[in-house]
Order: sequence, then structure tokens, then C-alpha cells
Amino acid sequence: MTKLKTLRCPTCRTIVLADSEDFPFCTDRCRRIDLGKWASGDYKISSPIQDPDMLEDLARAQAQGHRNNDED
Repeated sequence: MTKLKTLRCPTCRTIVLADSEDFPFCTDRCRRIDLGKWASGDYKISSPIQDPDMLEDLARAQAQGHRNNDED
């Protein structure tokens, strides 16, 4: 006997089986609601930037911004 994996739909919390067509959502409607929340900015990824190249670029941009503001 194989136990099917189940989760709760992230939108409405209904139990969803892993073999469901819309997994991990219970319906396409819930999938679209979730997509709309991402698109509108309701969801945010709040972890700090870990890419060293991006950090260097940000530091350079901030330094240039400070230099430009000092010249004004």
C-alpha cells in the first residue's frame, strides 16, 4: 500500500493530493489568486542579497550617489 503525499492548498487550505493536476493548488482558480498576489507585490522575498558581485555593484552605486550629492 502506497501512501499518497498530501498538502494544503496555499490559497484556501483545502487538502490536495500530490497527483492532482493543479498541485500544489486545489484548483486553477487558487493558482491564479496566488499568481495575482505575487504580481501585486503582496508576497515578498525578504532575504538579504548573497551574490558578492551584486553587493559590490550596489556599494559602487551608493558611493557614486554620495559623491554626486556632495557636488551639489
